[in-house]
Amino acid sequence: MNIKEAKQEVERTVRAYLSKDAYGDYRVDVVHQRPVLLIGAPGIGKTAIMQQIAQEMGIGLVSYSMTHHTRQSAIGLPYIEKKLYDGKEYAVSDYTMSEIISSVYAYREETGLKEGILFLDEINCVSETLSPAMLQFLQYKTFGNHPVPKGWVIVTAGNPPQYNKSVREFDVATLDRVKKMEVEPDFSVWKEYAKRNGVHPAVITYLEVKPSQFYVVESTIDGKAFVTARGWEDLSQMMQLYEEMGEPIDEGLCLQYLQHTAVAKEFALYYQLYQKYRSDYQVLDILEGKYGEDVVKRAKEARFDERVTLLSLLTDAVIGGMKETLGAEQDVEALYEQLKLLKAQSVEAEEPQPLAEVLKSLLDMRKKEFELRREKGLLGADAARTARKVIDDLERDLVLLAQKGNLDNKKAFQLLKKEFDKKVKALEQQAQKTKEQMEEMFGFVETVFGKEQEMLLLVTEMTSNYFSSRFIAKYGADKYYENNRDLLFYERGKDILKEISLLDGMMK
Repeated sequence: MNIKEAKQEVERTVRAYLSKDAYGDYRVDVVHQRPVLLIGAPGIGKTAIMQQIAQEMGIGLVSYSMTHHTRQSAIGLPYIEKKLYDGKEYAVSDYTMSEIISSVYAYREETGLKEGILFLDEINCVSETLSPAMLQFLQYKTFGNHPVPKGWVIVTAGNPPQYNKSVREFDVATLDRVKKMEVEPDFSVWKEYAKRNGVHPAVITYLEVKPSQFYVVESTIDGKAFVTARGWEDLSQMMQLYEEMGEPIDEGLCLQYLQHTAVAKEFALYYQLYQKYRSDYQVLDILEGKYGEDVVKRAKEARFDERVTLLSLLTDAVIGGMKETLGAEQDVEALYEQLKLLKAQSVEAEEPQPLAEVLKSLLDMRKKEFELRREKGLLGADAARTARKVIDDLERDLVLLAQKGNLDNKKAFQLLKKEFDKKVKALEQQAQKTKEQMEEMFGFVETVFGKEQEMLLLVTEMTSNYFSSRFIAKYGADKYYENNRDLLFYERGKDILKEISLLDGMMK
């Protein structure tokens, strides 16, 4: 299965294990809750999906890499305890609580989350002395004398032996106690994730043309040469930072993340070409309708790989605006909820407190909640950004009230509402500008290419992309609907993408 299918299956398993009967007891007894075992190549996202599942389900997540543990840290340290048996005192051996188990209890106390996932990575790389304890753990969910708290589902992960010399093959007795899933790299699934999480468009476009280079592991005379999904994503982030700093992105940088000389060289060459197209076409001018016949002529005469890159540049700019608009909308909605609370506790309360005091209390609460949730990994990137934005807005509101002096609660709230209305108006203007850019993009593509395969690719991208599909559903798009009347466009677009991968000549 691919990583998307694995995520869905792990989530289904967690939901099943956490389901309860009418008396509040877990319907699957702990001893029969087989730990999930994900076996897959390194860098394909096994750890990332654990974070996503926990955040989406609103449950906790405690992660450990088992390669870092000895028998003592996993099981606990022995100590002598005095006990009475038949009226006689004996010295007996006991164990302190395992570091892993104690971490789960500490997490529960700090967050208040009583259910969650205990994720143990590199599970098949444990030391020989720890192996017997791991078998006990997988069957009885205990380390030493201490069980994993009820409500915590165990998920484990490991690499196949061809990727890691430290891997120990599990025997039948162990495998018969786990729910095993084998995960394979899949570019089409990763591409969905990459587009939603802001991976550099040059990376995505390159891999659309060269999907075979998404995940490569080869043995050479110099050792292993490899490229992983993690490598592409980490390179993307560094590329974006280098671009902001004005630093060069060359083969040397690419090779630090894509540890395969040929792939790193090819991508570095493509990136130079990508940057040339970005400069030559002046995408923002196109989206404002300020392009001349020379641009139209060049696009019409361009080879197909150049056309695909141009489409990528256009959609990246437009979808970037859509993402910002949807994020601003989320910020406004979150701030609205805070203002509702503020109004209820001050203006509408039977015994109202000064609005500034209520606002200060609300702000302190949001800050504490944000710090705790961020520290414990309970916030995704979008949620964290919105939480920060709401805190910033509330802080500005508090400063504004202080500047205005002693206002009664009603006037103070009206002042804050006026500021909020400005944000709503700015959001409307931002959405309109983005919508106009989208219309210009469709108009340009239609002018240059007509309703041919380039238009099909554009419609496919705008239909399948997470942000554009949400934006269009909310704000509409006349030219998109006009070009997407035939529902076969999407499927035909996917066929064209397959054909692109067969093109050879981008690097020639």
